[in-house]
Amino acid sequence: MQGSQLTVFAATTGPRRHHQTAIDWILNEARQAGIHGATVVEVSECVDVHGKYHAARFVELGDHPVAITLAGENDCVDALLERLRHGNVPLVYTRCAVEYEVLGSGVP
Repeated sequence: MQGSQLTVFAATTGPRRHHQTAIDWILNEARQAGIHGATVVEVSECVDVHGKYHAARFVELGDHPVAITLAGENDCVDALLERLRHGNVPLVYTRCAVEYEVLGSGVP
């Protein structure tokens, strides 16, 4: 299938939306947009869009940068981006065209 790969970078897991961490909120929004698979990668350090340095530290668990990568149909990725734009959570993303397929038995 043809679609898009989206990687969303959250400089911190601290900002909450509807009592969820940024990660949980993004994954929930992806599910509601019709995207059912994602990979969350914890990042040790990053610099956000404002030039602020973030690092995963034992005492600062809320300041834990992550990258969430997912793939889906372009319409679903468009819907997810629209939902994220209205979330008022600071995020950066990259998007590229990909060919993908869901493998395995029992896949709808």
